[in-house]
Amino acid sequence: MPVQPEQTRVMIVDDQPMMRAGLRVALECDDDLTVVAEAGSGQEALLLVPAARPHVILMDVQMPGMDGITATRQLLTQPQQGSKVVILTTFDRDDYLFEALRAGASGFLLKNSPPEDLVTAVRVIASGDALLDPSVTRRVIEAAAGHPSLKPDVDVFDGLTEREREVLRHVATGLSNAEIALQLYLGEATVKTHVSNVLLKLGVRDRVQAVVWAYEKGFVVPGDR
Repeated sequence: MPVQPEQTRVMIVDDQPMMRAGLRVALECDDDLTVVAEAGSGQEALLLVPAARPHVILMDVQMPGMDGITATRQLLTQPQQGSKVVILTTFDRDDYLFEALRAGASGFLLKNSPPEDLVTAVRVIASGDALLDPSVTRRVIEAAAGHPSLKPDVDVFDGLTEREREVLRHVATGLSNAEIALQLYLGEATVKTHVSNVLLKLGVRDRVQAVVWAYEKGFVVPGDR
């Protein structure tokens, strides 16, 4: 049966066949999601992506050969690459989390999450948003603060308006668009426009990358509110 254009195309990358099968079942219970490819390693994923053209890739972290973080980094540096990556792991570890996000992943999900959370994550990522809730943001902040590549850099913010800087500070503390709107007494649509402008000017893909960028560049520091 041909894949309908409105369906979200998903690729599953995991070295365990039973895990791939379980993820496929959870995803394909919904008519708007379809699994277009499976891979058992990072190397295999890199070979299959050009033909499969997935919107979202569910990427395991620990795999033999090329791990998921390395695969994500290589995948997202390829020209014309439009796929988004959600990192899947059984290990709730800060080093995996931060390195995955720095590699370009748009989200991070534990394998023991409920199936409905998996489906929601795929939809959120496919829509162009990012999967990073406030509790995860706090951990990114802590990891970024102790990362040796942190270098304060104020010149990179010259292109942002004062309002866009305010919005970026709130994004970096994990607030949603609705929460930022309440803080700044703005409409939610206006906040969304400001966020889009910030991402464009910073040259980052999504708000997850904006959070990592803001802490690595020293624009915000732990304890900022």
